[in-house]
Amino acid sequence: MAGNKSYTIVEYFGGDSGYRCGYCKNDEGNFSHGMWSHTMTVQDYQDLIDRGWRRSGKYVYKPKMNKTCCPQYTIRCHATHFQPSKSHKKVLKKISKFISKGELPKDQDNGEPMEAVCDEGGPREPSKACQSEVKCAAITDIQKELPECPAITEVHEVVDAAPAAPAGSETSRTERASESDERTAAIAPKPGIGADPARPLCRKAKDLRKERRLQKDQIRQSADGVPSIVSPTPPTAAQTKPLEDFINESLPDNAPHCLEVRLVRSNPPSPQFKASFDASYQVYKLYQMAIHKDPPDKPSESQAEHSPDGPEEGYGSFHQQYWLDDRIVAVGVIDILPTCVSSVYLYYHPDFASLSLGSYSALREIAFTRQLQKQSPKLCYYYLGFYIHSCPKMRYKGQYRPSDLLCPETYTWVPIEQCVPMLENSRYARFNRDPDAGDPRVLKDVGRLLVLYRRAVMPYAAYSRKRKGSSDEEEVQQYGGLVGQDSAERILLYRS
Repeated sequence: MAGNKSYTIVEYFGGDSGYRCGYCKNDEGNFSHGMWSHTMTVQDYQDLIDRGWRRSGKYVYKPKMNKTCCPQYTIRCHATHFQPSKSHKKVLKKISKFISKGELPKDQDNGEPMEAVCDEGGPREPSKACQSEVKCAAITDIQKELPECPAITEVHEVVDAAPAAPAGSETSRTERASESDERTAAIAPKPGIGADPARPLCRKAKDLRKERRLQKDQIRQSADGVPSIVSPTPPTAAQTKPLEDFINESLPDNAPHCLEVRLVRSNPPSPQFKASFDASYQVYKLYQMAIHKDPPDKPSESQAEHSPDGPEEGYGSFHQQYWLDDRIVAVGVIDILPTCVSSVYLYYHPDFASLSLGSYSALREIAFTRQLQKQSPKLCYYYLGFYIHSCPKMRYKGQYRPSDLLCPETYTWVPIEQCVPMLENSRYARFNRDPDAGDPRVLKDVGRLLVLYRRAVMPYAAYSRKRKGSSDEEEVQQYGGLVGQDSAERILLYRS
């Protein structure tokens, strides 16, 4: 962890003017507070994201929840209690089928983009960031530029997703479809009459499969002299397959592809990262051109923090590189923080868009969080960025459950099941139902807020005396309320 002399240094820009929203396309409807992070410790960034902040490179921003057109709520998943849903299992099987059989799905990725796909909805960095030389010894810079993919620690994880269920032959599927069409045509109800009451009600395929299994069990047990009455046994918690089993299930020896995930530290650059930089950057450039329509010519250093009770990899910014055979096809940008893994960005080669790599990378990152939690018990959450209920395309993040949303007024976590009904009625909602509850970490004395002025650290009270009537107290008061009492005594507000 950072020592007592490690500070975060930021330059606050406010957030009075609106800009274009990438979600609803409102030209001036998106409002957020912003600040430039010259350097930031992992604990300070952990505290900031627990107050609704989010980073894009070195730019850190917090949506003005009660003013912006599409409120963005911080969402976290309880990684240790996560169980993959039916759609998640489908994604894992899709990847497994591709690796084991070499079959690339023809349909494009039909949803669940990660942060990168809807990145245009985020803020834009200020056109004039402070270029002054701000230096401080033993400071951790949480920032990681996307084209930088360094690696101090390299972890190899073989990706063996669950095998897909065997599909029937094309001939049999065609014959069944033909028979079904003939039967439907023969007994189709007349217009206006509705369904044929003489026919049985439709049943789910899942229930039919269960019934056939029970019938087979009855026949088999009758042949063995066992009474034929068999009562179905509901699946227990012990029978539920965990995420790791889907990821690590064996693949055939003759699989045409091999997928490997490598964790590499992005700062400071390591030899392993430098060796893969060009390949990673080419994927990033292709992704930006295909997904965000960037022109081909658009261009798009810190210390590692370690703690005795932290993960072996340490804290900070990392890339998870997805190597298919001998080339990088996707890169997930993540931050490893004291209590969570935070997903920052994902980019992938456009040729593999049909593999639902956004969803797959989220599942891999949840599994990785669970792995880190075994080393560091308090590191048990997976942050997916922002949940935007008013944008249907961004609601997929709520499917990674159990999960919580951050109350925008009290900064307490509330289960998403309790939040969704409120968001159905209003885009902006206070989730904490206690009307008397407030922000327990609100800054009560702005004079205690630390300021970096002329390379000297001082409380704001001393700074205001030196400036003799400085008129920025209202702005500083607002900034202090946004970062909270604890952070205000660690994060230096830069003043030139």
